[in-house]
Amino acid sequence: MTEQPPRPRRLSLARVRRLPPWSLVAAGTVAGGLLGGAYGVLAPPVYSATSYVVAVPDQKSDPAAALGFAQAYGRVATQVAVLGDAQRQAGVPVRTLRRDVRAETSPDAPMIAVTALASRPGPAAAMADAVSAALTRHATQTTGSTHISLVRFARAVRPTDPSSASPAVTGLVGASAGGLLGGLALLVRPRRNTPGDLAHPPAVPGPAPAADVHGRL
Repeated sequence: MTEQPPRPRRLSLARVRRLPPWSLVAAGTVAGGLLGGAYGVLAPPVYSATSYVVAVPDQKSDPAAALGFAQAYGRVATQVAVLGDAQRQAGVPVRTLRRDVRAETSPDAPMIAVTALASRPGPAAAMADAVSAALTRHATQTTGSTHISLVRFARAVRPTDPSSASPAVTGLVGASAGGLLGGLALLVRPRRNTPGDLAHPPAVPGPAPAADVHGRL
């Protein structure tokens, strides 16, 4: 009969407990760095482009009113009424605009920043410009009552570099998260018994002496 090769031993819990404490942190850091770097390489790049519009008051209004209307127009920039008007120029459906377009306002200036995200530079700039143009047209329809008009301040520029994190950055973030998880696992790791602990077990308190219970006779 031929002897079968010995089977590899499974990593038991006792062997895990005998590992040095720093090994958990090191393993977590290496694994997190590899996973984070792989995510940065495999994830598709994301490009962002921003278009700016500014609220301008007429002779019957004042700058304070323009600032307030800029805040209001910033809230409606991503509503269906505006996005529905922008979808033809942007070349994408409304659901894509609702997902990838954001509008931000400044508390100090009557300006609205319309930012769009896309996997390519061209569509990102096109979506930002389309939404800002649609918002300007909607504001023009109410200029007679609000005395505020929106004017295109700057068109969106095609980005040359992606705004998403690079593999190096995602790798560093993953390594930091992995090291943190390794440190937490080290804190909850069961304490290993030493030979001194087995040689001197903790004393168990016995019953109290009779003199302590009944008093001295």
